[in-house]
Amino acid sequence: MVKNNKSRRRTKNNGKKKKKSGPDIPSITDLTPLDDPSESEDPTLLLKLMSTGQGQLGFSDRVYLLASILFQNNYLEKPAAQQVVSYGKERGVPFPEVKDEDMHRTAYELAFNALKYQQLLEDIMTDSVFYRTHLIPDDQMSLVAVMLYDFQDRKFLPREHKGEEEFIKEVRDVENYLLRFKTKLAASLARCRIKFDLLSIECILPESVKARQMRSSNLPLYAWVNPLKGSFDQVCSVLNSAGFVQVKSIGQLKGKTFCQDLHCADMLVFPAQMKAPLYSTKLLSNRKLIIQDKFCSLGPVAVCSLLPEEGDVLMAGCFSGFTVSRTASLIALKQKANCCDQSTVFVCVGDRTDTQTEELQLTITKMGCKNVKLMLQNFQSLDYGDKRLRKVCVVLLTPKCSVSAISNPVEFILQENGCTDLLQDLSQGSIAQSKLEALVVQQRKDIDHALMFPRIMSVVYATCSTYPEENEEVVSRALEQAKACPEQEGESKHLNFRSVLLSLVSCALTDCSSVSAAVVIFLFALLSVSLSSCLSVCLFRQVMSKSQHTSGCNSRKFSENIIKGAILCL
Repeated sequence: MVKNNKSRRRTKNNGKKKKKSGPDIPSITDLTPLDDPSESEDPTLLLKLMSTGQGQLGFSDRVYLLASILFQNNYLEKPAAQQVVSYGKERGVPFPEVKDEDMHRTAYELAFNALKYQQLLEDIMTDSVFYRTHLIPDDQMSLVAVMLYDFQDRKFLPREHKGEEEFIKEVRDVENYLLRFKTKLAASLARCRIKFDLLSIECILPESVKARQMRSSNLPLYAWVNPLKGSFDQVCSVLNSAGFVQVKSIGQLKGKTFCQDLHCADMLVFPAQMKAPLYSTKLLSNRKLIIQDKFCSLGPVAVCSLLPEEGDVLMAGCFSGFTVSRTASLIALKQKANCCDQSTVFVCVGDRTDTQTEELQLTITKMGCKNVKLMLQNFQSLDYGDKRLRKVCVVLLTPKCSVSAISNPVEFILQENGCTDLLQDLSQGSIAQSKLEALVVQQRKDIDHALMFPRIMSVVYATCSTYPEENEEVVSRALEQAKACPEQEGESKHLNFRSVLLSLVSCALTDCSSVSAAVVIFLFALLSVSLSSCLSVCLFRQVMSKSQHTSGCNSRKFSENIIKGAILCL
């Protein structure tokens, strides 16, 4: 963390602020004990009122420091009159590159949890007089916030240090402060819970956040079989040998069991707590089985169904190497079965850093995909006449969106290269209007650009948002605008738009590649107890020549095929 020269010293005698320079927090040896057991509440009462932690023994110093940077960049900034805790003026602190994926995810989750309880944490700091008593620079209060959240989550028990871990002085100093003040902090938390009549601290969260947490805790684990590394039967055989038992439905999942997904035939579903046992089978490390949100599979499956025998695919937006590999492997498997020439999946990576691009390429290579080509341009900069794209028939658009329909937004954002700027909004259960409008502007540009490619037959537009502005409104506007555009030079076409409301896009869409029509499939998120989000197809677009339009048979037949293949309720 970047430190400033301003720090606080608030005395008990007069309560006045007295500023003192000094970049470091004083050593614990320089302070006298502040906790007086006689001043605290009944310890038995405190234990009953403390939040139920998850039994964690704390994290490494580096995790706390990384989480504090995220908190510093995303905390809710209040008007001066309402500000009780100052975090300094530093915003936009660069987040360092973290190669350890587990550490990276843990830091984000810790920061996200602290953001959810920012108001409660500030109440504890002020009510316990911790904030007024200690000499801590303002720009280190973010570190205090994330460490205090974790401290109360493990019931104010000391952190357990394992082996020779990295020592970071500012983290240890804050930890010492919290440990010496733990009785007052615990008493303050107890008073807050009594004041607001909270059975647990989760009760203070907005209803939308609580509902999302409940869904997340009940979600099963989804994993798809990588056909480039092993067959479905081979994977099931390994699971059976490891003691897993196959059941018929999600409702029967309990213990070491699994079932086949209702919509994706190559996807398996497990109880949420089975991740560790799955790693022991080596199916995950060998990349034969890929754990991923089901939402990420439905777009690629729709693309595969719509792709003609000799067409290519263009991907743009936010996605992981797993999503690219999912698309590429499905297409490779389909064309192998049909004895067709291999199609290419072009992937726009111009909006990614060099490190992100390298990681994407590495994942694709390890997954065994050989039909993927990365394009270093942004999607918006691609020219309609680019010779590389002359065979592209289907575009998969997964634009940056609010991820408001995702039950575990932090994990999804990190895995699928989502927008980390939304952490604070998601922690409070709603997206700021200004941020939503900015997302919609970019989504409009993306879908408008996709529809302008003259040879594109189909566009699959997928979001994981509950906001109509990012879903039906964006698509409706794009279709209206495309319909109003003049005909492409040299290509006389009649544009016939239709709207069809479907319950859920099936992963067994009928093969539409032989139909002389183009489709805009609009996938938007709905909430479900068994999915972090589920998808609906509600719009399609037909593009037919005038001779085809003279007979309405193709139009009706196409609509019937889409509906027959796509309507399937959970």
